Amino acid sequence: MRARRTFAALFLTASLALAGCSGASDTSGADDKSMAEPAAQEGKGGGYRADAESGAGSGAAQTRPKEPASLVGSHVIRTADLKVEVKDAPKALAAARRTAADAGGHVANESTERIDDTHVTSRVVLRVPQEKYEAVLSELAGAGKLISRKADAKDVTDQVVDVESRTATQRASVNRVRALMDRATKLSDVVALEGQLSSLEAQLESLLAQRAALRDRTTLATITLSLSESEESGKESQDDGPGFLDALGGGWNALVATARWIGVAIGAVAPFAAVLATLYALWRWVVRPRLPRRPDASAPAPAPGPGSVPGPGQD
Repeated sequence: MRARRTFAALFLTASLALAGCSGASDTSGADDKSMAEPAAQEGKGGGYRADAESGAGSGAAQTRPKEPASLVGSHVIRTADLKVEVKDAPKALAAARRTAADAGGHVANESTERIDDTHVTSRVVLRVPQEKYEAVLSELAGAGKLISRKADAKDVTDQVVDVESRTATQRASVNRVRALMDRATKLSDVVALEGQLSSLEAQLESLLAQRAALRDRTTLATITLSLSESEESGKESQDDGPGFLDALGGGWNALVATARWIGVAIGAVAPFAAVLATLYALWRWVVRPRLPRRPDASAPAPAPGPGSVPGPGQD
């Protein structure tokens, strides 16, 4: 019985000792943690100031941040050049526009030309999403007789990652310089920081423009489609003989052209005719009546009177 009481007392004492040690260790851990947090915050703040000051002093020599997780994957610029021979180029061009619009793309450039009044050629540049690139390319190639097809894929993942990283670094530098300007008190410091800020912002805008161009080229693929009508269709249209309506239209056109030329001729002669008519009227009714009249030689001489002496040669 005494042994059991002794064992119970020892067990109770050991339990209390273990509980006290555990509480002391938790308390000391909490105190260490609470003391470490201000130190860490102070260290972070001091590190930020040092980094900002070094960034303001050097400007270019800075540690690049980690690449964003969104850049994981490949970035490819896809381009294609198709030449297709079709029966009707305008209809094929309209179908190509609809295909690009249905895929979520758009027409970037378009030109149409008629050659020798026999056939039409068209050239159109389409921008379509990368995920619809293959489907659109196959549909356009099947619009007629495929003459040539050239496709190119350029991997620019490294360039995209580099531009993104440089953009993030440049933006951080701009923010650091702005923070220093907010804390600057001397006019000379403000002027120096403003000059550096302008240079950093110009570089940042250039990087943003590069990033936008890369995103556009890697998001939308470029397809250049050239459409031409077959020469056989042009020959067929030329070989068709003229019908009655064609002859009637040709005759009417000839009549209209003749009447037009007659009118042109009359218009050209009219001023000369008017001048000649005026001159004739002046001669006929103004000048001619005032001229002296000449005797008529063919008229018979008057007979002599009874008391007149006959002249020589007269009986």
